Amino acid sequence: MAVKYGFGINLEQQLSANLRAFGRFGRNEGRHESFAYSEVNQTFAFGADYARDRWHHQHDKAGVAFVTNGISGDHQEYLKLGGLGFLLGDGTLSYGRENIFEGYYNAHLWRGIYGALDLQHVANPGYNRARGPVFVPALRLHIEL
Repeated sequence: MAVKYGFGINLEQQLSANLRAFGRFGRNEGRHESFAYSEVNQTFAFGADYARDRWHHQHDKAGVAFVTNGISGDHQEYLKLGGLGFLLGDGTLSYGRENIFEGYYNAHLWRGIYGALDLQHVANPGYNRARGPVFVPALRLHIEL
């Protein structure tokens, strides 16, 4: 059994009563296989959201974000040689950082129920310049008990 080490930093700043900016950075050692969430060894993200309380929708937010993800040299070489991860791998990796632009709207529907509309533009999906770009629409539901 191997131990995988990493860290993450999250920064948030309230710029006004309605506007919030954020930035995140994460990194792990990239030599051991992951079995959680995504195969990312380095990530940078930044963005902002705007709360709509001026229009009597105090829990609604519209936001934008940019995320760039990368994998380590060892991980790249493994995938180039035909290795398979739990989400990645077809033996034809032409490495490029996975870059994601995202726009979203979170709406407070009722009491502790929230819904979200989301659209992502992903360049180099799966860290492969030979793939994409793709648009990924999403609907999310969040329930707080």
